[in-house]
Amino acid sequence: MPRRGYKDIILGELTHDCLFCRIVRREIAAQIVYEDEQALVFKDVNAQAPTHVLVVPKKHLGSLAASTDEDGVLLGHLQRVACRVAENAKLASFRLVTNSGRGAGQSVEHLHYHLLAGRPMQWPPG
Repeated sequence: MPRRGYKDIILGELTHDCLFCRIVRREIAAQIVYEDEQALVFKDVNAQAPTHVLVVPKKHLGSLAASTDEDGVLLGHLQRVACRVAENAKLASFRLVTNSGRGAGQSVEHLHYHLLAGRPMQWPPG
């Protein structure tokens, strides 16, 4: 399969070599904690807190900055999924964060939210 370009990412296609797209397609194993038609939630393999899961859309978006107005419902859904996961895990509080771009610490070019809980969170984050 040919390598996909920027337009494919903007159009939301699952890309062949995207790590999270491969997890969505079940080509790479992950510890899934929640799934619905639009989202997948799985444990982060590099956990930074006792609870650290990633909330990802099944639609490929390269980052939050790559989203469009048409993605507004999906973005809201991802945040509600994070709340549902936190509620199911009986978390009293949690942090939900996304990085957009390499300079902000985004290491996988697929929009994802980190849901972190189970330890005191500092501000500003380090």
